[in-house]
Amino acid sequence: MEQKRKEQILRMSGAEVRKCMKCGKCSATCPSYDEMEYHPHQFVAMVNEGNIEKLMESESIYKCLTCFACVERCPRGVEPAKVVEAVRLEVIRQQGKNRLKQDDIPAKLDEDTPGQLLMTAMRKYAK
Repeated sequence: MEQKRKEQILRMSGAEVRKCMKCGKCSATCPSYDEMEYHPHQFVAMVNEGNIEKLMESESIYKCLTCFACVERCPRGVEPAKVVEAVRLEVIRQQGKNRLKQDDIPAKLDEDTPGQLLMTAMRKYAK
């Protein structure tokens, strides 16, 4: 099952996790670093090792801002944010595992909510 999930996550993310040299530059630039149990370079390593279940159970997948700072900083072009996003989507796609229902989103909005945030939330939780 883990191997199948790994293949699915690699396919969804399009990331080349084997290129990671675990330098940690992606994690060093992450604005959510202090909030995350697993950091961007750890996500990449754990997916590469096929250790997906721990990531799927971690709150770290919801702490990632998908700001792509880690993608910009990676010297090998691994794209850790895409790996995090793929793991998050894998969890969301499991029936009954949605952290936030699509109908819950409007109640969380106010006049200062950026439109980009709304569109990102709809994209993430409408799968």
